[in-house]
Amino acid sequence: MARLWLGIRGSVQWRLLYLTQAKFMVGVTGIVRDREGNVLLLRHRFWPPGRQWGLPSGGAKRGETFEQTVVREVREETGLEVRVEELVRLGSGFRLRIEVAYAAAYAGGGTLRLNPMEILDARWCAPDDLPEELLEPHRLLIESSSPRQPGASSLR
Repeated sequence: MARLWLGIRGSVQWRLLYLTQAKFMVGVTGIVRDREGNVLLLRHRFWPPGRQWGLPSGGAKRGETFEQTVVREVREETGLEVRVEELVRLGSGFRLRIEVAYAAAYAGGGTLRLNPMEILDARWCAPDDLPEELLEPHRLLIESSSPRQPGASSLR
């Protein structure tokens, strides 16, 4: 079997792996903070009533790094530019979904311009003044990504 595998090489190997392995959706979230430590929260149009507030989030596209997904999603949803920092969470989600979250810093972009197809409202919130309708997993991400002592790890 090993001899056969080594003999086929390249794109045929990749095709066989693609056909035989599970496919995953990747949900990427950005915990965006401004210079004062406030967190960017969005009220998402397609999320369930009573749980619409959350962090900028979206699905990774083919050929895109997760860091690029954070930058793209924040830009698409708000018009703002961010600088991606450390990985905060990597884990399995519901069924065949992988969840990835990065800390990010607001890097400019001028005026907040919401994408009305996806976002109903946006605001910067102090970490100790988060809306009640914030998704609990996003509340935990905000808490786990708070500024830390140098050298402390935030990967969970």
